[in-house]
Amino acid sequence: MQTTRQIPDAVADAPKDNWVDLYAPPGWRPWLRLSRADRPIGTWLLLLPCYFGIGLAMIATGPLWFDLWIVLACTLGAAVMRGAGCTWNDITDRHIDGSVERTRLRPIPSGQVSLRGAVLWMILQALVGLVILLTLGRAAIIMGVISLVPVLVYPFAKRFTWWPQVFLGTAFNWGVMLAWAAHTGSMSVVPVVAWLAGICWTVFYDTIYAHQDAEDDALIGVKSTALYFGEDSPRWLLGFAVATVALTTLAVWAAGPEGVAAVVAFGGVAGFALHLAWQLGRFDQHNNQLCLRLFRSNRDAGLFLAFCLGLAGLL
Repeated sequence: MQTTRQIPDAVADAPKDNWVDLYAPPGWRPWLRLSRADRPIGTWLLLLPCYFGIGLAMIATGPLWFDLWIVLACTLGAAVMRGAGCTWNDITDRHIDGSVERTRLRPIPSGQVSLRGAVLWMILQALVGLVILLTLGRAAIIMGVISLVPVLVYPFAKRFTWWPQVFLGTAFNWGVMLAWAAHTGSMSVVPVVAWLAGICWTVFYDTIYAHQDAEDDALIGVKSTALYFGEDSPRWLLGFAVATVALTTLAVWAAGPEGVAAVVAFGGVAGFALHLAWQLGRFDQHNNQLCLRLFRSNRDAGLFLAFCLGLAGLL
């Protein structure tokens, strides 16, 4: 019978037997946890819009050899910038996290990392991301610099609006425009529509995620769409799922795939839509473990769409 190791200081929502808890040296673990390296789903959800942007750009203008570097740069950049963003989030939420059961063992509220250490760690990761960004061309650099605005604002959004998931989506899906700009050297309506689709998708999956903290958030006065939607969450989630699929379809159509490429691209949208429908069918806002599993499953939905868009671009 297979057993799992018990890590006393592991964060509650980290996957069991993740590589940080199992293999990282003990002294490294707090820093890696601060970057959410033990919870890679967030990196995937930041990276996938970049892949969407590359796929759409290849459909619209044809593939380039430089796309290979864009894919690698976005992959590495998503990892370090997600780490920097999560570190910034934990710095700003350090007084809140200690009051929430799911987050009380995070490195800062648990005392494993000092505030000064966290700031330095954030700066180091951001500098690595900057070096990568500088290789992607002027248009992408401009988009990358602008993206800092929603990244900096997001951690405070839960304090003044019921819609912090919109701010998260604004930041997390910026990569679709950055990757498009890296490939084409310019901007277009196509990545903007895809970005709006991504925001709707983020509201969908992060509302499911936020239901895990609904009771604690209500007690400490933190706002979220999960609290705002309440028992009407299934209806709201349906609306955002429909908006996600409709806008994604529009973005693919605007990119102009033809023939077999069109079949592959729109087939990817159809598969993506079916996955969102499956999540809605399973959703139970009172089952925290199920909410976490459904949230994580969005990686698979996004990977399928990204693969189909990339294949369509090559065709």
